[in-house]
Amino acid sequence: MKYPNNLNKSYKNPLTYKNRGMDLESDLNTSNEYYRDIDLAYIYKKPTPIGVTDVSYSPRGKIIDRGFFKEPSTLDYNGLYRGKYIEYEAKVTKNRTSFPLANIHPHQIKHIRNILRHGGIVFLIIRINGIDYLLKGDDFIGYIDLHTRKSITYDFIKEHGFVIKYGLNPTLDYLEIVNKIYF
Repeated sequence: MKYPNNLNKSYKNPLTYKNRGMDLESDLNTSNEYYRDIDLAYIYKKPTPIGVTDVSYSPRGKIIDRGFFKEPSTLDYNGLYRGKYIEYEAKVTKNRTSFPLANIHPHQIKHIRNILRHGGIVFLIIRINGIDYLLKGDDFIGYIDLHTRKSITYDFIKEHGFVIKYGLNPTLDYLEIVNKIYF
């Protein structure tokens, strides 16, 4: 894409059909970069807090040989959109009939409850059967509170989730859905 001052910027990942359904995080990072560049939203991938205990050196730089997770991380992405705090978790499952709840840790469920209680926007983006769905945090919590299953059925995700369109800019326009259901 050509921008003023002859700046070239591309948000699109190279299209290869073999990886199209496999790299949700990359698609979201590209989308969030686009949202920031057009001054629509400020949403970032949160780094996992890691402590380094042993480092070696190579001609290309430092290599972490040993490390540990300092503390449990919350959700994958957070930021601001239209004056509201927004946070979400992104997950891919190869299971075709359900989304395993083991993919979401107990401290993350507690965190989702806290965001809901304080009026923030929180949801999951789930890639299942090659389709990306946005599942609202309150629907997710409602499901786990009412069911003893160890997974969320695909039928529930299809019924309560919102399909996120795959496009050019942004790659995954999840904020279009956020506008419809939260504003």
